[in-house]
Amino acid sequence: MTTLEHISVKDIISESIEKGISYQDYRTLVRDLVGQGSTTGNEKTEALANYTMLNDRRMKRWDKTTKISEEIKDKVSNLKGKMTWLLITESWCGDAAHVVPILNKIAELSENIDLKIVLRDENEALMDQFLTNGGRAIAKLIMIDNSTNEVVNTFGPRPSEATQMVNDYKTEHGGLTPEFKEDLQGWYNKNKGQNIMDDVMTLLSL
Repeated sequence: MTTLEHISVKDIISESIEKGISYQDYRTLVRDLVGQGSTTGNEKTEALANYTMLNDRRMKRWDKTTKISEEIKDKVSNLKGKMTWLLITESWCGDAAHVVPILNKIAELSENIDLKIVLRDENEALMDQFLTNGGRAIAKLIMIDNSTNEVVNTFGPRPSEATQMVNDYKTEHGGLTPEFKEDLQGWYNKNKGQNIMDDVMTLLSL
């Protein structure tokens, strides 16, 4: 019997890619769950179902309103070499509701980027290879070079400015309060995905 220790990271990634779904299929999944009053993930609480409903609205808004500069469009459309973007998320995650639609918009700019989405709780072996400070934080993007199957970079769970805000607040207060989380949502709305785009451009060296 094959144990997890004998499975390489490349094998875990490959198996996860096979299970991955498109962004469009993910949006359909989330909408269906909202209709059922449910959520993705191992926990099916009323609170998480409510977050899924709220996040569906957020993603719908970003799908409609996200604007990408002509400079970024030109750079991404000229990307050389095929990549797979393997994105780990869950429907209830507040940060992911802002991050995932923006990453999809960027991926759509290039035929060389294939975005695949998987759920964290259904892919623990994958998630545990890409922890953030020891935690299973999402959304997490894994950028894979298709020619070598090597991981060339990762992004997430938050863009750099939001990460700094969270770290500063935790240092001062020891944890995140509901008030801070509300402020963070406000930051995402005002930033309009620009910090996510800038971070990804840096990671792609474009």
